[in-house]
Amino acid sequence: MESMTGQLLVATPTLKDPNFDRTVVLLVAHETGGALGVVLNRATEVPVAEVLGNWGDLAGDPAVLFEGGPVQPESAICLARTKPEFKKRLSGFHPVSGALGTLDLSADPERMRESVAGIRVFAGYSGWSAGQLEDEIASGSWFVFDALPGDPFVERPDDLWAMVLRRQGDILAAVAHFPPDVSLN
Repeated sequence: MESMTGQLLVATPTLKDPNFDRTVVLLVAHETGGALGVVLNRATEVPVAEVLGNWGDLAGDPAVLFEGGPVQPESAICLARTKPEFKKRLSGFHPVSGALGTLDLSADPERMRESVAGIRVFAGYSGWSAGQLEDEIASGSWFVFDALPGDPFVERPDDLWAMVLRRQGDILAAVAHFPPDVSLN
């Protein structure tokens, strides 16, 4: 099995699970035992600073918590992007792909300011047991695409689903215009 860590799962229009309807999920771990990701396009109204204090200063616009998925919504996962000029190992940073990784929120946010270009904080996560995600992909529930470094930090997360599909070109670009409810077409 080839790891899909760092790739995007984009919900197909046929995926009707309300937890994942029109979502874009970044896989932060994918191993033989299962997979873990965070939904990138479900912003809440809750400011990061309200829940995590000074971490809010590092949060990109919109600086709010995101719904990472239906599993353990009381927990938090922080995605961070290191600054291009920062080359040394950063304590508490676990690489996912390139400059993107997860960041330990028990660290001092002031200590991270010189090395981190921005963060996103997710309440909960999306998880799959061994083979479950592969079965969902095979059944047509998910498209799998390469992530761009800025995908987790877009300023208009509601537009991410259509944006990722459009940049694929051809027939996949047309899927971006698929109506949420075909019966209204």
